[in-house]
Amino acid sequence: MRLLAVWLINTLALLGVSYLMSSVQVDTFGAALIAAALLGLANTIARPILVLLTLPVTVLTLGLFIFVINGLLFLGVAHLVPGFHVAGLWPAILAAILFSIISFFLSSLVLR
Repeated sequence: MRLLAVWLINTLALLGVSYLMSSVQVDTFGAALIAAALLGLANTIARPILVLLTLPVTVLTLGLFIFVINGLLFLGVAHLVPGFHVAGLWPAILAAILFSIISFFLSSLVLR
């Protein structure tokens, strides 16, 4: 039940990002559901591997390269899901940051 709630919260956060940023577009609620699920999978599976592989660059940039990794994952999911579009890498980095903030606040309100 908790997994379903987190999935719906992430879907709403993704819709919120598309509402706040004109460079991120979500065409339908179904596309948002699929994109949220793939973002969750990418953050669970691919992100730890990418962080480990880019550890020297991450240390050299004092952790700021993690924002690039998050943006690349966001952009990658946008390329995979029809109906979910991001204009480029910099908007994807900003959208990933905004997605994390919105998702955190919604999770803290709903899940206790």
